[in-house]
Amino acid sequence: MVAKPKKAPAASAAKKTKAATTTTTTKKKTKKKEEEDEEQPQPSRVDKAQIQKAIAALRLHLDKVKQEKEKDPLFEDEGDDAYSVLISLRTQPVGSAKSNAKMKAIRIPHSMINLETAELCLIVKDNDGKGHKEAKLKVESMGEDKAGIAKVLGVSKLRNNYKPHEAKRKLCDSYDLFLADERVIPVLPKLLGKTFFKKKRQPIPVDLTKKDWAKEIRSKTSATYLSLSSGTCVRVKTGTSAMSVEDVVENTVVAIEGAVKHIPRRWGNIQSIFVKCNETVALPLYP
Repeated sequence: MVAKPKKAPAASAAKKTKAATTTTTTKKKTKKKEEEDEEQPQPSRVDKAQIQKAIAALRLHLDKVKQEKEKDPLFEDEGDDAYSVLISLRTQPVGSAKSNAKMKAIRIPHSMINLETAELCLIVKDNDGKGHKEAKLKVESMGEDKAGIAKVLGVSKLRNNYKPHEAKRKLCDSYDLFLADERVIPVLPKLLGKTFFKKKRQPIPVDLTKKDWAKEIRSKTSATYLSLSSGTCVRVKTGTSAMSVEDVVENTVVAIEGAVKHIPRRWGNIQSIFVKCNETVALPLYP
């Protein structure tokens, strides 16, 4: 007579189910705690005195280079030198490429651009040139308060007239700042090419559905921006050589605090922080 296989005891199956439920609950609690920790305000771990020392050292170097340029006419003037904070991450942020590439605004106390003297290029949405014409009329109706807008460029014209690399490079160097209707931001990387992104000249998104364009532009140009699309390195511009050391220091302090809020796991994912200018070495701020 063949013996029938024994069934697993009901108690054993119940234990397995309970263990699985406990594990799932524990994971959910851990994830919830991590999310709550990220929401809690975290004090900066960068010493302001260290920032002051680093910015002052960079300014001394920039002043020395400026004097050498004035003595030697063969020196090529590359324009205003920008201060940037470089944040090195332990792990690359997880998320969609589109989500990570989106520029995140950080409000800073001192604007890096003077709209009274700067020349801005505004890239707008257009269908067969219609949107472009309407945008030009809108800017003209703003009178003296054009918020620095010197050129209105439609996406269709950008696509058709700026295909060659040289045309893109020339456009990039023709204006102090680029703004773009936030509805066309996703198509711009391909149309503008690598030149804009290599020089950190990618357009700042603005909401052109708002009635007061000047107010919207002034608001968006009073901030600095970051994106999480550059692997494990995050770069945030905090000042220019035209600004005082004190203003750059204050911007840098605020920019670091603002950047950390956008980084998954915040300080737990930050390996190091440096500050540098375009043509200088990077000076350490953290750890």
